[in-house]
Amino acid sequence: MSDREDQVLVSRTLAGDRNAFGGLVDKYQKAVFNLALRMVQDRDDAEDIAQHTFVKAFSRLSSFNESFRFFSWLYRIALNECANCLNRRKRHEPLSETLASDEGREAAEIESDEQRFLQEALADLQEGDRALVLLKHSEGRSYEEIGEILGISAQKVKSRLFSARLKLREILLRKGVRANA
Repeated sequence: MSDREDQVLVSRTLAGDRNAFGGLVDKYQKAVFNLALRMVQDRDDAEDIAQHTFVKAFSRLSSFNESFRFFSWLYRIALNECANCLNRRKRHEPLSETLASDEGREAAEIESDEQRFLQEALADLQEGDRALVLLKHSEGRSYEEIGEILGISAQKVKSRLFSARLKLREILLRKGVRANA
């Protein structure tokens, strides 16, 4: 479905065709859920966030500016819902300072630990930095798309993403995770 098709579904929904909004939900529900899951790291919360995102989008559809892409507007709502969820929650438990030895462990087990350390490090980033990293590296969005979602220029996205990556690297190093040479 193209951006133009999104616009048609938005227009049909605003004209009273409630079923048209279902097409937008079908197209974006997986992406919204995955973004929320990566942001809040809890399946139940991610499902709630996805649901709240679409409820808010539906109730505020009349405020959607058609000069922008629908997915950018929807992602902005999803990111705000993630921030609300994280603000309600009182942060996660700290990671243990000691890491298990890699000796004698299977590669899949080590890779699983690496993913866990990365997820924990992402959780330690400020919400804005985490959103940038996830939109670029997990969602595969372009600098222009991220800028549209966040309401900033593509150049500012590049600059902030560079800083966010440095912060993520520092967090990983502080947790004892070293890059393989």
